[in-house]
Amino acid sequence: MPAPLLPLQGTGAERGALISRERQEFDDHQAETMDANMREAGRWLRQGERDLISARNSCRSGDFEWACFQAQQSAEKSLKALLYARGYRRILTHSVYELIREIGKYEPSFLALKSEAKALDAAYITTRYPDSIVGNLTPSEYYDQEDAEECIEHADSICSAAREALTR
Repeated sequence: MPAPLLPLQGTGAERGALISRERQEFDDHQAETMDANMREAGRWLRQGERDLISARNSCRSGDFEWACFQAQQSAEKSLKALLYARGYRRILTHSVYELIREIGKYEPSFLALKSEAKALDAAYITTRYPDSIVGNLTPSEYYDQEDAEECIEHADSICSAAREALTR
């Protein structure tokens, strides 16, 4: 059984001061938490942008499967940055589509990027594991420059939207 609530002791002014101090401590904690979330959001966005650069480099070097995977990673991390900025603490999914749907709850314009998100999700596993592709091809044999450029374009659209949303 929970302990009974005891009435605050002291004058009305003393009780008001106590409540005011507690409210300030709560506000300070909230501000610290949001500052920490914004720092975390910045880390995720920076890595997402770096992954997009790596995707372009992989495409130029002919590593098309890696370019596709890195593009997917870029979009995923950029979207997670937005969620951290909104106060989320732990984001477990790797699905760009799921992240778009979650962000769409408060940023409806992101829902226009659902088809790009689905295309990137399709590259999450198949770009890395030979047994995820039907037949005898490996990911490096299956993915080509056109695939890589398409994934990079999709990731660039998502990353740009995330960057813009974070700066508002």
